[in-house]
Amino acid sequence: MRLDIGIAGAGLLGRLLAWRLAHAGHRVAVFDPAPDAEVRHDGRGAAAFSAAGMLSPLAESEVGGEHIAQLGWRSMALWRDIASALPGGAAATLRQHGSLLLAHRGDGGAAQRLLSRMVCVHERPQALDAATQAALEPALARGLLAWQLPGEGQVLPEPLLAALHADAPGVHWRWGRSVAAVEPGRLVLDDGDLLACDLAIDVRGLGARPPLPLRGVRGELIWLHAPGLALQRPQRLVHPRHPVYLVPRPGDIVVLGATEIESEDRSPVSLRSAVELMAAAHSVLPELAEARIVHLETNLRPALPDNLPLTHHEPGLLRINGLYRHGWLVAPALVEDALAALRIVAPAEEVTHA
Repeated sequence: MRLDIGIAGAGLLGRLLAWRLAHAGHRVAVFDPAPDAEVRHDGRGAAAFSAAGMLSPLAESEVGGEHIAQLGWRSMALWRDIASALPGGAAATLRQHGSLLLAHRGDGGAAQRLLSRMVCVHERPQALDAATQAALEPALARGLLAWQLPGEGQVLPEPLLAALHADAPGVHWRWGRSVAAVEPGRLVLDDGDLLACDLAIDVRGLGARPPLPLRGVRGELIWLHAPGLALQRPQRLVHPRHPVYLVPRPGDIVVLGATEIESEDRSPVSLRSAVELMAAAHSVLPELAEARIVHLETNLRPALPDNLPLTHHEPGLLRINGLYRHGWLVAPALVEDALAALRIVAPAEEVTHA
């Protein structure tokens, strides 16, 4: 049965859902306050725009537990299917070479505590000796403690978001339109207009409050241009004050971040955060000393009180909200689970797109 579906929010979840539903033959309209589909780094758009794109089910299980780990591993396989199905070389937007967990020797105890909290569903951390470290990542400082986290990877958010938007046939993208409320069978727009539909979907971030008790958690990113730095995979540094991740991107770019501040302040990156993050990164990658700062970025991650995603469905209504810092890691599995429960698309493994 072909349904009329209205989606509030054109971030990662909104684009994934629109793509899946359009290819399943449904009529889809997506509403978002952004002026157009372009991914912007001004900190005002979807949280997915301001993300490194790490796919880290092992590392994130220390925060999110087994639920996030299970969703993450399932999403890894789904991302491979999605990237392969999208046209225009989108398969190159997914990389899966594992990641490294790093610690200075004085922080070895903290690293061991973190490792002990990881939920090892499919893979286990592997301790690396100095020779193996140098072979995997020659640019790393000597004398570090290191563990490989097998199976982890990353996506490239900008081209993947653009590809999902471009390959959603027949979707009516309603840019510059905010949704005030999502109710069973209808979207209420901010100007009072109503859109009646068979299924209303709410995948907004902080815009979904009320009724949901969402809060914004501030994150800060620094983009560095480091010509010649041969970084092959994401790195995480265990640090008592400045835990940091470093993620390689095409064009000799390294995305540096990890600040997590309980604040809804969207102002620019503070001097303290920038200095501390860059100093921590330089301590494990000395070649970053000559890197150039491309830009600094802030955004707010939408989080519920338990920091876990919420999926709710009832006749005429679907909500998926509160992805916190796990959006890119868990979004495909959340989408597939929701659509399976609604029984309005075929399972992902049965769907291919030319």
